[in-house]
Amino acid sequence: MADEKKLVNENVPGNFFVDRTCINCDTCRQLAPDVFADQGEYSYVRTQPVSPLEEVHAMRALLACPVGSIGNRSKIKPNVMDDFPLPITDDVYYCGFNSAASYGGNSFFITHPEGNWLIDSPKYLPHLVRRFTALGGIKYIFLTHRDDVADADKYAAEFGAQRLIHRDELSAQPESEIVIDEREQLDFAPDFKIIVTPGHTRGHMVLLYKNTVLFTGDHLAYDPDDDSLYAHESHCWYSWAEQTKSMRRLLAYDFEWVLAGHGNRGHLPRERMKEKLSELVARMH
Repeated sequence: MADEKKLVNENVPGNFFVDRTCINCDTCRQLAPDVFADQGEYSYVRTQPVSPLEEVHAMRALLACPVGSIGNRSKIKPNVMDDFPLPITDDVYYCGFNSAASYGGNSFFITHPEGNWLIDSPKYLPHLVRRFTALGGIKYIFLTHRDDVADADKYAAEFGAQRLIHRDELSAQPESEIVIDEREQLDFAPDFKIIVTPGHTRGHMVLLYKNTVLFTGDHLAYDPDDDSLYAHESHCWYSWAEQTKSMRRLLAYDFEWVLAGHGNRGHLPRERMKEKLSELVARMH
């Protein structure tokens, strides 16, 4: 729970506030960009919500915050618990309840007639267990890399799900049921392509769903401020040269959505997305 004795100085007066336990993971700024902003080392409240919808967005950010750094002094709060998982497309959801164990990384959920998928892991919570159960359970848990596994083992045990992870990341979830050894691409199932993208970590992978949605982990993200794709060079733990090669290989694929573990989601026409990706590869070189 956020502590009013630890407020960051930049908060504007009002009901919502951020305290100094913030880890600057970007979750709140993704969910309520009109309310929260980046100071450089942490987030802060730059504008108090002025509409019911903005208040809903801010409350969603409060719930999703991995370290409980956001508070709300109001005695009357919108109930947004049942909003999660949040729909992104007809069959793709953002889970919410980001985990501090993944440094606030995003996780996503896909409903599919041949079995549902969890991409990376949120906190293990009874609410999400109930919601996932209502949506048909979980068949596969796709783990992009070692940093964002969080409570994947608990969800796997709860639902009898099979975890997919690359062998080079296996130490993060050593009991994973499916270990990927490929070095480039695997057509795992209809609608699902696994693309190996070393760079951020040695065994990083992304998942392409229906040639439309790319779940990118820490490989690739979207910046809405300048309408561009970007990669985190300062958080590249294995090899920037390998990440550049991996990024170039993605030019062979078509997709409209980038859903990142860290960083904003992006939705662009396929041609525009490929243009933005090509620009990023050029900058990386």
